[in-house]
Amino acid sequence: MGLIEFNKLPINTLVGADRKTFRAITGGREIDEDFRGKYRLTSLVCRLLSSFQPIEEKRYRKWLADKPVENDPVFILGHWRSGTTFVHNVFSCDKHFGYNTTYQTVFPNLMLFGQPFFKKNMSWLMPDKRPTDNMELKVDLPQEEEFALANMMPYTYYNFWFLPKYMMEYCDKYLLFDTITEEERQVFKETFLKLIKISLWNTGGTQFLSKNPPHTGRIKTLLEMFPNAKFIYLVRNPYTVFESTRSFFTNTIRPLQLQEISDAQLEENIVQVYSKLFHKFEAEKHLIPEGNLMEIKFEDFEANAFELTEHVYKTLDIPGFDNARPDIEKYLEKKKGYKKNRYKYDPRTVRIVEKNWDFALKQWGYGL
Repeated sequence: MGLIEFNKLPINTLVGADRKTFRAITGGREIDEDFRGKYRLTSLVCRLLSSFQPIEEKRYRKWLADKPVENDPVFILGHWRSGTTFVHNVFSCDKHFGYNTTYQTVFPNLMLFGQPFFKKNMSWLMPDKRPTDNMELKVDLPQEEEFALANMMPYTYYNFWFLPKYMMEYCDKYLLFDTITEEERQVFKETFLKLIKISLWNTGGTQFLSKNPPHTGRIKTLLEMFPNAKFIYLVRNPYTVFESTRSFFTNTIRPLQLQEISDAQLEENIVQVYSKLFHKFEAEKHLIPEGNLMEIKFEDFEANAFELTEHVYKTLDIPGFDNARPDIEKYLEKKKGYKKNRYKYDPRTVRIVEKNWDFALKQWGYGL
């Protein structure tokens, strides 16, 4: 257990943003009165840490900027709470993969300079388990990259954690890229490429392993960057996804938000975002070259993780399974005693899902 509980954070994760990004995200946005103290402290720490930015940028230009990404990434996609974290952890046992770490997620601008010092302090302060589902938290474990991107540029969906009143605006602009400007999209591409290069350098990998639910709505842009990328798309029982996402978003947004949002509005947003993300992926998945996409039910993966992992490697022609086999087996053996949250669906949940997400129930063959 770290010294600071996640739900009692005196600051939010924007402390790791560069000063320009922090101003672009929060500038002109209303900060509700109850969160102004958190905003001011976060801004102060951000300003102090941003003083190291010139050193970081100089090292990046010298060490990594001109180096090519030799292997197109493997992307693990799916709506939040669809099992992407578990699959990410299994595949990251393969040492040929590089990935974004938990430390990098919060401090992506302090990777090439100051990492040992700041990582030690983060490890000392942070909780050792994710509060929403008891998944292990450590500074060097693999983590999704959207929080890191939110600290590197203002054009990410995760701005909604801080400014939830604009959640649906961020959905259309930065989750689905429907209303994003071309200039913003180019910044996204450049920033994401930078993150990948730093991640590979940091973890010693040769192929980037991405786990990032927001990428599910960005297939066209990802393929422009990486035409031969591989995609693993996870689906899960929508009743479970609804209950789990509502719990995850509600519990995660509270220590990060700078604006109020009612539970009812957050729930309505979750319902809408799920539908939009589902249909955007369905509209763009045909762009993925044949043989580069696997769609998997998480329940099947969970029941036969080792066999399905081997099957994914073979089907998508991903190298390295034989070398990774012992580490994957060891990880899966360790997880056998893991206690998952269990969800009991009340009649209201059933009504909401069947009214709004019936298309997913039918397409994937889920029921009660």
